Amino acid sequence: MKIGVIGAGAMGSGIAQVAAQNGCDVVLFDTRNEALELSKSKLAKVAARLVEKGKWSEAQSQTVQKRIQYVDTLDAYSGSDLIIEAIVEDLSIKQSVFKQLEAIVGEDCILATNTSSLSVASIGSALNRPHRIVGIHFFNPAPLMPLVEIIPAVQTADSVLEKSREIIDSWKKVTVIAKDTPGFIVNRVARPFYGEALRIYEEGVADFATIDWAMKEIGKFRMGPFELMDFIGNDVNYKVTESVFEAFYYDPRYRPSFTQKRHSEAGWYGRKSGRGYYDYAEGAVPAEPNKDRELGKEILHRILVMLINEAVDAVFLNIATREDVDLAMTNGVNYPKGLLQWADELGLEDVLKALERLQAEYGEDRYRPSALLRRMVRDGKRFYD
Repeated sequence: MKIGVIGAGAMGSGIAQVAAQNGCDVVLFDTRNEALELSKSKLAKVAARLVEKGKWSEAQSQTVQKRIQYVDTLDAYSGSDLIIEAIVEDLSIKQSVFKQLEAIVGEDCILATNTSSLSVASIGSALNRPHRIVGIHFFNPAPLMPLVEIIPAVQTADSVLEKSREIIDSWKKVTVIAKDTPGFIVNRVARPFYGEALRIYEEGVADFATIDWAMKEIGKFRMGPFELMDFIGNDVNYKVTESVFEAFYYDPRYRPSFTQKRHSEAGWYGRKSGRGYYDYAEGAVPAEPNKDRELGKEILHRILVMLINEAVDAVFLNIATREDVDLAMTNGVNYPKGLLQWADELGLEDVLKALERLQAEYGEDRYRPSALLRRMVRDGKRFYD
C-alpha cells in the first residue's frame, strides 16, 4: 500500500513513521528541503534508540527508514492509496493542496486531513470528487499516542469512511468515529479541564500548584491543567480555545480566560519559553501546593462534573457513541477512566445536582446541564449496566 503524507513537521513525520513501521511504502512531501532533511535525521535517531532499547532489530530499523521517500514535488503521489495532509491550519492552503492532488492521484485515492480545528466539509468543498475527503486526526506524538479520530464530512462516502478506518486499525491504532463538529471529541470534551481550572484560580479558590495537585493526587490525572497548558504552550492552547468559542457561536461554555490571554500576550507560553504558569528557569523554586484534601476534593469535583457534562452532551448531540467518547478521552489525553464510566460511579444525580448548584450560584449558561443528563436522572438510567 502506498501512503502519502504532506508536511514534514513533527506530526507529518510521526504519521509517516507509523505507516512505514506497519509495512506501507510512504511518500513524505514538504516544500522545504531543510524540513525533509530534519525529518529524515530525526527518524534515524528514533530508530537508533529503538534498536538500542531492543524494541527494533537493526534490520527492522533499516527497512522502516528505507520505506519512506522524501520528496519536494506532489507528482510523486501518483498511484497513492491514501494521502494524509498535516500542514498549517489554514483552510485556503489546505484546499489549494487538495485541488492540486486531485489532478495527480487516481479516482480511488482517499484524501485525508489531520486538521484539529477546521471543518472537514469545508476542506472537501474544494474537490471535484468531495466524497473522497475524510478527517484522520492523530495525536502528538503520533507513533506513541494510540488514539486516532476519524471524521467523515457530510460529503464522505461510506466506503471511504470504512476503508480509512480499516487502514488505521491495521496500524494498531485505537480508532473512534466523530462527527464533523468543532473540536471533534477530545478537543471539545477536554475544554473544561483547562477552562474551569482557570475559573477556580481567577476566583481565588486556589493557586496553580494546588489545582494541579488536586487533579493529580486525588483525581489521578497524569498532569494537572496548568502543567499541561505549559507543556502544550499557552499560545497554542489559547488559540484553540478561541477557535472553539467562535466555532460554537460564542457559547459561554467555551469562553476563553483572561488569565491565559495575558500569559500568552506576555510571551509566557510555558516550557518552551521558560516561563508559563510556572517558572522553568534554572534554580527557580518549585511552587508548593496547599495539600488540604477537602479543598482538593472540591476542586476535582467541580472540574470533573463539567468534563462529564461535556461528554454527556457529545453523546446527546451524536458527536460520538458513549464507547467512543470514553475511548477517546482515555487514549487521546490519558484520562484515568472514561468520563461516562466515571459519571456512573459518582452517580448521575450527584453530577446533575452539582451542575444545578453552580448554575444557580453563577447564573451562567456555562453551567447548564445537558438535556440527556436530566433525562437519564429522571428515568433512573446509567450509561453502563
